[in-house]
Order: sequence, then C-alpha cells, then structure tokens
Amino acid sequence: MGKALDGVRILDFTHVQSGPTCTQLLAWFGADVIKVERAGAGDITREQLRDIPDADSLYFTMLNHNKRSVTIDTKNPEGKLVLEALIQKCDVLVENFAPGALDRMGFTWGRIQELNPKMIVASVKGFGPGPYEDCKVYENVAQCVGGSASTTGFDDGPPVVTGAQIGDSGTGLHLALGIVTALYQRTMTGRGQKVLAAMQDGVLNLCRVKLRDQQRLERTGVMKEYPQYPNGTFGEAVPRAGNASGGGQPGWILKCKGWEHDPNAYIYFITQAPVWVKICNVIGKEEWATDPEYATPTARLPRLKEIFAEIERWTMTKTKFEAMEILNKYDIPCGPILSMKEIAEDDSLRKTGTIVEVDHPVRGKYLTVGNPIKLSDSPTDVTRSPLLGEHTDEVMAELGYSREQIEALRTAGAI
Repeated sequence: MGKALDGVRILDFTHVQSGPTCTQLLAWFGADVIKVERAGAGDITREQLRDIPDADSLYFTMLNHNKRSVTIDTKNPEGKLVLEALIQKCDVLVENFAPGALDRMGFTWGRIQELNPKMIVASVKGFGPGPYEDCKVYENVAQCVGGSASTTGFDDGPPVVTGAQIGDSGTGLHLALGIVTALYQRTMTGRGQKVLAAMQDGVLNLCRVKLRDQQRLERTGVMKEYPQYPNGTFGEAVPRAGNASGGGQPGWILKCKGWEHDPNAYIYFITQAPVWVKICNVIGKEEWATDPEYATPTARLPRLKEIFAEIERWTMTKTKFEAMEILNKYDIPCGPILSMKEIAEDDSLRKTGTIVEVDHPVRGKYLTVGNPIKLSDSPTDVTRSPLLGEHTDEVMAELGYSREQIEALRTAGAI
C-alpha cells in the first residue's frame, strides 16, 4: 500500500527547526521532500552542537529524515533556472527565510504563480502582519511573545520558558496542517495559495487556556483552581501557576521515594473528583470521603496545599513507578516524571516507532524521535537524513538534465 502523500513533491527551502519539522512530517507521510541547500555549507544546523567532528550534528539529522538534498546557488543565473524548473515540477514550496528574502531572490508570489499556478507557498514567520512582522524570532522569543513564558513558573519567580519547543516545532506542526489543508482544497479549485504560520500565533494557540483564564479573571477577579487561592492575591493578568493544572481537575507534582538524590523522582497527581473516595482510601484518609470540608470539589479548593501535602506523604513511601502502578488500579490519573534517559531506554516507545534508531554513514547509529502521528494504512519508515547535496544529480536527471549538462552546471558553480 502506498503512503498517504505519495506523489506530492515538496521544495524545501527551510533551515534550523521550525520549517524542517514541517517538511520532515510531510516526508514521513510519503511526500518527496527536496531540500535545497547552499553548496559547501548547507543548513546551518549541520554543524551546530556537533558531538562528532565532521559529522552532521544530531540537531540536523533529527529534523531532516526521509528527505533528499540538492545544492543550488540561487544567485547564479543558471542556478536560478534550475530553481524555476523545480518550482514547475513541485506542488509546495516551504520556506522560513527572513521576511522578504524570497522576493529579493526574484521569486515573488506573482512570479511563482506564473511558473506554476498550482504551487502552494508555505511560510513560517515570527509574527503575522502588524508592527513586528519584520522582526526576527527564535524559539524562546516565540514563547515569550505568545504568552507561554508569562504563565509558566512559580508566582514568586521570573517568567520561565519550557523545554518543549512549542515555538519552532509547534509552529512547524501548524504549518504542516495548513499545507495538507491547502493541498486538499486544491483538488477542488485547481489553484495554489499562500499558507502562513506565525510563531507567535502558534504558541498562542497552544496557550489558549490561559487566554480563557484571562477573561475569567477580568470578570471574577479570582481563579479558585490556581495556587494563589485563597490566601494569595490576583493582579490584572493571569499569574504563573506553578504545577497546577489550571483546569477543573487540580493537580500537582509530588515527591516520590528517592527524591533526595534523583531529581526526577516525582509524580504528577490529579485529584479527580470521580475518584476522590479511592484517593482517600489509598492514602489512608478514609474520613475525608465524608468530611464536609473535603468531600466536594468546591470544599477542597481552599485546602489543596494541605491535601497534596498529605498525598505526598504517601507518594514519598513509593517509587514513582510503584505509585503509578497502585494508582492506575483505581483509575486515579497520574504520571511519573520521566527523564530523557528513561524515555530513550523505554522499550514500548521503540516498539511503537516513537523512538527510532537510525544508522548514518558518517556518525553511525543514533536515536531519534519517530512520527508522533500514526496512520493505520500508511506506516512511517524513518530513513536517515541526506548528506549535503547527496541527491543533486538524481534530482537534476529527473528534471531532464543530461549528465553533460549537470557537469556544466557544476563547473559554472550553479549546483
């Protein structure tokens, strides 16, 4: 059976993380992704954070699986002609250049439409149209301007960025959805269109519950599920909530056995209302099940710190895995804090293809993240990232160039 995106050809002008995340996902679903790079240099992440001299870095390899690499000098007149040929053959052009860079190369939206009216041009930018649209944005900047940092951390400390790359990879995922949607619409209209995913917008979309809370705060002046209630104070903006869930099911991170020497010996514990009686029985506080001061969610809200302290006295007698095994028997929602080492060694994640071992001709075997989205009729096979320019001759031949013409272009410095 073929792949979901068989027959779709992507012209990949992306670099670093946000764009490559998008195009890698499309490649995993079967699209032919042709990554265009500069000869002799390529994507800057090939050399960033290297752990093996002269080998492509893990930063690059883990974001560019299942792609083909070609080198083209787009400033060379002959190279520009090659690029025009690729635009005519491809379905989607994806770029995360600085604003206006594509226009300066001579490939405005109008010119691309002349070459291929079915072409979809997809872009990652830091901001959408507005006062900041020309500003350069990186991961942590996106988290700050998208509302994540101001609502992350504890209320007695500064804003905090998260280790999850919600600005770069998160926006790449949004862009991939936009591309697939545009491809679907093209089947009915026959026309291409522009797709934009701004990093600020992507982060805000992932922080929508905080925008929800901002409006609630403005109406009520208090949010009872936040740790500032009942003894703290609320200002005009949504505060940092520590490890509170910020939703209708109060949760907190609690110490487990061994926390003194293991920085990840913790578990996330949710005091879900339907299993409150079971929680009381497990931690040995059976009387709380009927005590009016603890029996209802409303009564528990001002006592959450006391409740979690009592639960923690129980979790500290168990390892995080022992606690999880016991709690899951009673459908009490929880989750151990897993380190990256524990995740890398998790056999179940390898069996599902979430963690994949890949062999690279230069760096050897390494672990990477596989496709997080599983299709029953289109399983993902993760193949290694391409060497710089590895597929230049192959792609040129597919465009109709003879061997002699390819060598002439190489001599001219066009490829």
